[in-house]
Amino acid sequence: MAKSRTGSVDDLRAEARKCQDCPLWANATQTVFGAGDPHARVMLVGEQPGDEEDKKGLPFVGPAGRLLDKALESAGVDREHLYVTNAVKHFKWRLHKTPAQREIEACHQWIEGEIQAVKPHVIVALGATAAKALIGAQFKVTQQRGQFVESALAPYVFATFHPSALLRLQEDEEREAA
Repeated sequence: MAKSRTGSVDDLRAEARKCQDCPLWANATQTVFGAGDPHARVMLVGEQPGDEEDKKGLPFVGPAGRLLDKALESAGVDREHLYVTNAVKHFKWRLHKTPAQREIEACHQWIEGEIQAVKPHVIVALGATAAKALIGAQFKVTQQRGQFVESALAPYVFATFHPSALLRLQEDEEREAA
């Protein structure tokens, strides 16, 4: 596993731009680091950047990000008061495949550094990859979503579905329920 990182979010972002700890960097346009309030009380952690995120260099700006924004708006949450990031910092170029364990482990140094820098009160893992990276391999989003887990990462940590999983649901009623 890669070494632990410390520093401000800006320092970590600059350092992460040079990361070559897994093969994903070679085909990615750029490192997609977290964005938002560097002192946010709530941190949302997704799985990995998609192609739009890869092009723009920002997390959650593609279709899943637009769905996330809609959900946050309907819940009365201003995204500007959150810190949003991903467990993996490079796009798995043109594949849209789940990151490999090696890729998740290589990026753990960055998510760990972001958590230390931001010091969120609540961490929400969006999707199975983020949940496994933060909570552990035994965590099952389909069975345990919305349940707080004891964690040294923050006082409140839980996981739910990733917005991209909701986009794949065919029925509007199914999507709304999830």
